[in-house]
Amino acid sequence: MPKRVMQGVVVSDKMDKTVTVRVERRVMHPIYKKYVKKSKKYAAHDEMNACKIGDEVSIRECRPISKRKCWEVITGSA
Repeated sequence: MPKRVMQGVVVSDKMDKTVTVRVERRVMHPIYKKYVKKSKKYAAHDEMNACKIGDEVSIRECRPISKRKCWEVITGSA
């Protein structure tokens, strides 16, 4: 089964080998039929501590690394 891949923006890099990535998506409101932005934050594994706040990165699903970290950074632009 293919692993899920998402794009987002790094909002925190204060942890060691971990970054927090905000992923935004657009969903249609069921009553008003207007597109609304929804966002969710994911903890992603960053082995080299290469990502900084504001970087756009891609994250991929992986095995559980800790209690709430089951994503890894695969690409990033500084």
